[in-house]
Amino acid sequence: MEKSYQELCKRTAELIDLGTAGAVLGWDQQVYMPPGGAEARGRAIATIAKLMHETLIDPRNGVLLEKLAPMEKTKGYDSDEASIIRLARRGYEKAVKVPPEFTSRMNVLQSECFDIWLKARPANDYALVQPTLDKLFGMCREYADFFPGYEHPLDPLMDNHDYGMKASEIRRIFTGLRKELVPLVESITACEPADDSFLRMNYDDAMQLDFGKRVVSDFGYDFNRGRQDMAAHPFTIGISINDVRITTRVHPEYLGSALFGTMHEAGHAMYEQGGDPKYDATVLKGGTSIGVHESQSRLWENIIGRSKPFWEHYYPGLKKEFPKQLGKVPLDKFYKGINKVQKSLIRVEADEVTYNLHVMLRFDFECDLLTEKLSVAELPDAWNDRMEADMGIRPPTDADGVLQDIHWYNGIVGYFQGYALGNIMSAQFYDAAVKKHPGIPAEIAEGKFSTLHSWLVENIHRHGCKYTANELLERTTGGGLDIGPYMKYLKTKYGELYDL
Repeated sequence: MEKSYQELCKRTAELIDLGTAGAVLGWDQQVYMPPGGAEARGRAIATIAKLMHETLIDPRNGVLLEKLAPMEKTKGYDSDEASIIRLARRGYEKAVKVPPEFTSRMNVLQSECFDIWLKARPANDYALVQPTLDKLFGMCREYADFFPGYEHPLDPLMDNHDYGMKASEIRRIFTGLRKELVPLVESITACEPADDSFLRMNYDDAMQLDFGKRVVSDFGYDFNRGRQDMAAHPFTIGISINDVRITTRVHPEYLGSALFGTMHEAGHAMYEQGGDPKYDATVLKGGTSIGVHESQSRLWENIIGRSKPFWEHYYPGLKKEFPKQLGKVPLDKFYKGINKVQKSLIRVEADEVTYNLHVMLRFDFECDLLTEKLSVAELPDAWNDRMEADMGIRPPTDADGVLQDIHWYNGIVGYFQGYALGNIMSAQFYDAAVKKHPGIPAEIAEGKFSTLHSWLVENIHRHGCKYTANELLERTTGGGLDIGPYMKYLKTKYGELYDL
């Protein structure tokens, strides 16, 4: 049996290596590749994806998994061996239902649509990308049909990102969250708006990036095992535990974009870097779900990076870097400015209180597009109507509306709910860390993050994919997903900021 286990590990390591090659190509596609390389790159990525799929569904893997079923039981659920067998089986049983030809076709179309989107967004030309996006959603429906018996066609797609979640469960969570959020948004936006004009001045690009890099280095992001580059849409990619790269974009007329974007992506990267090194070439490598991944990025970006104690330490240094813009801005005004709540158009720049409303919009549209209740042709008008209803603002252009996010145009459907799940979990994980180490807030005010970072590594990061999101919550908080701590955090913080 040990020989069979070693063979399974060798086979999964080869699969991981193929994935690594594809990841590097994908990273380069978004960071350095010249526009003319899109067609060849799409073909190469599709070839690797097809090879990975064929490698994964090799009947020999099924034979090995069958042989290893007794070992999985005897080793126990928490053992590395049982976990590797369990996750390998989960991947195999899902993959055998999908033809490799489909995987290749899907990857070609994803690359094609992404390349068109790169042109369509700056040109504000939704019509340019609409036909290809229509094909992508058609293929997403085709993918869902490989898994008959689903409650909703979004369920099989969402399962790839937030394992075990269903559209019906997300709707239940979002209904409760929306009930709490909408009155809070209305109460805050009825107050005099915070002044954030000082954030919207000219800030040197290189100085913005340097300050952000110093901050995330203090957080614990290891630049010896990572790097930062520019991209049209910020992202993090884990090539391996020792090669985790982040990207950002800089707006010279807005300080918050690169600064908080860098914190956000570093949160993702630290999760990947914190995995147990022995998992690097196994199915246990990487984050366990998009929700947990987002919990880490949102924790560092918002709960830490937008907190008063954090800026008590870092604001003097930021003022020294930008005396013309911030020299006459006191800390309290800066703190309120970076936490300004307003109904806005762009998800990635939305404040903590309204952010989840952006996510709910996208989730609802995914549900309707997959059931064909809404067509891709109707999407821009539907988007603008919903933004007007939810935010009181109608996007002036599709670039500020339906074209703003990369996800759908890169074939990523069933992903957006993870952002809201991450917000909820971020408060639960932070509360658990502070309960264990009550001195964490005081350490943050001194620019010290090692206690918090170490707790996250020990309780979340090091496990990689070993445990599901719900299992991690049970292990760290003693319960399941709960919006209570998150809403308490928002109401306390913004109640004080806006004197509610």
